[in-house]
Amino acid sequence: MTNPQLKLRMMIVTALFAAIIGVMAQITIPLPLVPITGQTLAIGLAATILGSRYGTLSVILYLIIGSAGVPVFAEFSGGISKLIGPTGGYLVGFLPATFLIGWFMEKTAFNFKNAVIANSIGMLVTLAFGTAWLKIAAELSWTAAFAGGFTPFIIVGLIKAALASWIGVLIRNRLTSARLLFSEKKDQTKSA
Repeated sequence: MTNPQLKLRMMIVTALFAAIIGVMAQITIPLPLVPITGQTLAIGLAATILGSRYGTLSVILYLIIGSAGVPVFAEFSGGISKLIGPTGGYLVGFLPATFLIGWFMEKTAFNFKNAVIANSIGMLVTLAFGTAWLKIAAELSWTAAFAGGFTPFIIVGLIKAALASWIGVLIRNRLTSARLLFSEKKDQTKSA
């Protein structure tokens, strides 16, 4: 396969993951301040499967589409107001989280153990960005922001991190062995 063909394939996969994030964002459990959504699971999957570069590009594309008004954010919402609203920090936090998850996997190995570590770190980064912005946007105290925007999501976040790790490594291994995924680093797929 030629280099332009590989680039085209990865552009298509990146766009596909932006769409997957948008679809999984609609899986929502409403809570008072911030809902639990499937977005974070999809972010972990994108980073685990695609790595830092293409995973982050899929999140950038998702955020651009949502900011343009396409209803791909949680509860079929869209628009720039979602980025500057109380939950906007979580959306923005997806960028560094995705990059860090993919980067960690690329620097270590694409296996379950490393994926769990990386996705757990990514979950904490997303929660930190979201909590900080929730404090500012909703004019809350740090205690109230932490209680409403961080603490309720730790257990669910760790469960989603484990799921993204397990499913992500499984799918990445299958796509790589079928030569459907471009790998910039030789995968080390042994479970640790």
